[in-house]
Amino acid sequence: MIGPRAGTRIWLAAGVTDMRCGIDSLAAKVQMALKEDPFSGHVFAFRGRRGDLVKLLWSDGDGMSMLTKRLERGRFIWPQADTGSVSLSTAQLSMLLEGIDWRRPERTWQPRMAV
Repeated sequence: MIGPRAGTRIWLAAGVTDMRCGIDSLAAKVQMALKEDPFSGHVFAFRGRRGDLVKLLWSDGDGMSMLTKRLERGRFIWPQADTGSVSLSTAQLSMLLEGIDWRRPERTWQPRMAV
């Protein structure tokens, strides 16, 4: 997957979104509900009611793009709030798209001693 450019912010839209929405409807939601500019180059993520479908919307300057991902098992971890947005790092977005709980990632190994 091609990653976002340095300085790109990732925003999760809190609550659920109608997954029948296309690029234009999601861009309108970014503008009206999130009070952000959909053409800013930032990534905006939306989740469906069942929690197994997510859509990412972003503009690269040449046009608007949308990525849709459905998990075969499990659910995407989403904020509990009904309105507003949450900012993620690119690492947290990668975890989110893999179905990993991005809020409390745990390392599988911790060093015990330096020598």
